[in-house]
Amino acid sequence: MPVFPRFQRRINDLPDWPNFRWNHAAVTAPLAAARYQQGRLSGQMEALGFQVREEAVLGTVTEEVVKSSEIGGDELDADQVRASVARQLGMDVRGLTPADPHVDRVVEMMLDATQQYDQPLTEERLSGWHAALFPTGRSGMHPTSMGTSRGDSVISGGLTPPASPMRQFLDWFGTDTTTEPVLKAAQAHLWFVIIRPFDDDGGRIARAITNMVLARSEKAPQPLYSMSAQIREERADYYRILEETQRGTLDITPWMQWFLACLTRAIEGAPTHLAGVIAKARYREKLRDAPLNERQRLVINMLLSGFEGKLTTSKWAALTKCSQDTALRDIQQLVEHRVLVRDGAGGRSTTYSLFHG
Repeated sequence: MPVFPRFQRRINDLPDWPNFRWNHAAVTAPLAAARYQQGRLSGQMEALGFQVREEAVLGTVTEEVVKSSEIGGDELDADQVRASVARQLGMDVRGLTPADPHVDRVVEMMLDATQQYDQPLTEERLSGWHAALFPTGRSGMHPTSMGTSRGDSVISGGLTPPASPMRQFLDWFGTDTTTEPVLKAAQAHLWFVIIRPFDDDGGRIARAITNMVLARSEKAPQPLYSMSAQIREERADYYRILEETQRGTLDITPWMQWFLACLTRAIEGAPTHLAGVIAKARYREKLRDAPLNERQRLVINMLLSGFEGKLTTSKWAALTKCSQDTALRDIQQLVEHRVLVRDGAGGRSTTYSLFHG
């Protein structure tokens, strides 16, 4: 997230801060487009079965956590994130890579924002989110506030603004009932980025707040699209519009237009991303009542979750900690039931993949 020197005027130095305004006529069409796409995607997902929707949520949350962290320079292992999301949402985690404590904390923070979208946003809650990101009190080699809001202070130069930026933001967030929810998500994102109430990683928390308000806008605990993935893809434009807005006036019409267009692109791209997720979920649903043993279910789960390389008898034996003979019997049963298919020549070099016929 860009950090601007204090000697450069920013909009929170203006005398009428924080009275944001925008041209309502200019945002009407992009807001309608975003709302239309929200409803369209929601309708598509309602037509799917429970297990498919569950798989879609798992895939979307995983992408959101990974991409939001990536924007902030924190590279998380996607398999660990997926396992943590599945466990915390009460899904089947067999065959998934266990997550380390840091990944669990990041996932917990992101899920708290969306699963508890109807709960008040307080300074204690935000401090808890920040502490989850930096439990040791350090960001890389630098000390950070470890879940303590900077409140009345601004870290750059140690200056004190005329009023508490965190309190102004939280008072508005908790009492404003007139701003259209999607527009409120855009305003909240910008406002939080500007005030930077924590020493580090306000961007990830800003995106969590955005997801919280978007969840409120849909009255659903998890939007089935990733705003962070779209921001990551458009990162240069994202930083540009943030910089221009922070050095401009309190008329934030260009930011609102950009946010709404980015949101619409995120939702429009969701069906493409979810197509693979839905196909895998339907595959799992098809096998739900199949007479499979635990080893077979474990490996199929791995194959559906992005198993790298080719599956061989030796890999099966290593993954399931069984003998080569047992591995071969397991595989042959799945070939006979048209769950797996042989690739290429036979013999020791035989490889297998999922049957999609």
